[in-house]
Amino acid sequence: MSKQEKKQQEAAVEERPVEETAPQAEDQSLPQTEEAEASPPPEELEGLRKALEEKEGQYLRLAAEYDNFRKRSQKEKEGLYQGAKSDAVAAFLPVYDNLERALKQETADEAYKKGVEMTMTGLKDILSKLGVEEIPALGQPFAPALHNAVMHVEDENAGENTVVEVFQSGFRLGDKVIRFAMVKVAN
Repeated sequence: MSKQEKKQQEAAVEERPVEETAPQAEDQSLPQTEEAEASPPPEELEGLRKALEEKEGQYLRLAAEYDNFRKRSQKEKEGLYQGAKSDAVAAFLPVYDNLERALKQETADEAYKKGVEMTMTGLKDILSKLGVEEIPALGQPFAPALHNAVMHVEDENAGENTVVEVFQSGFRLGDKVIRFAMVKVAN
């Protein structure tokens, strides 16, 4: 074939009229195909519903697990902070005890006494700002969860199982006991 013959064939193809029946046939076949795809068999629909319900259940379980994980992590973080805080406070309790003993001693130097009182007041303020509170003991009923009984005494004036003397103050941070109060209990 020559170049001229090729050009003539191409021109003839371009000049041919497009048949109008072909697009109509395609338009008619499209709705039939869509109908067939739009209405799958009931068994397939039931299978798809079950699969959807299963995936939804998996999603809900995963969401609940994540929520539990988030809460547990937050609780652990707070517990670690509280534990570190109580350990730091426990390290300062011997200083508190020494200041308390110094306040009980008689002294002629008023400036010295005032200095010790101010130091003790400052330490108590810091402890209260940290949420640490002294465990009430003197005159209170003995509570094994808060008090450590090191002595028992027969005392008719005091009620039964009442704390009559405190040897060492106890402290707690929230519900956690940092140090039990060392006490004498009346029988």
